Amino acid sequence: MNTNIPFQTIDWTAIPKTEHPGETGMAFWQTIQLPGLRIRMVEYTAGYLADHWCTKGHIVHCHEGEFISESANGNPTILTKGMAYVVTDEMSSHRSRTKNGAKLLIIDGDFLKFQQKTNPL
Repeated sequence: MNTNIPFQTIDWTAIPKTEHPGETGMAFWQTIQLPGLRIRMVEYTAGYLADHWCTKGHIVHCHEGEFISESANGNPTILTKGMAYVVTDEMSSHRSRTKNGAKLLIIDGDFLKFQQKTNPL
């Protein structure tokens, strides 16, 4: 399978939004799916709380607003406009929440799959 991605632009105004209800609030996704790569512009409404704990890897950039990435171990991380986080699959159990809403660029794909380190003999 060819996973090369040719040069292309993304006009987010032309990408339809899909609704994803949270435990509270709503998330609106605009999604581009490429071979082994998903790129999303995600908007959280005020009061959004994800309805699940996620173990997928992501690169998340806060484009507007502020949100909290909660870890299942209880540690919250606040991200504001211009901040980002990155994590590999299976390296974190996290969910997002926001008080006043946020707009995020989220990138995930095969390059974030967990790779078990092997011990040399």
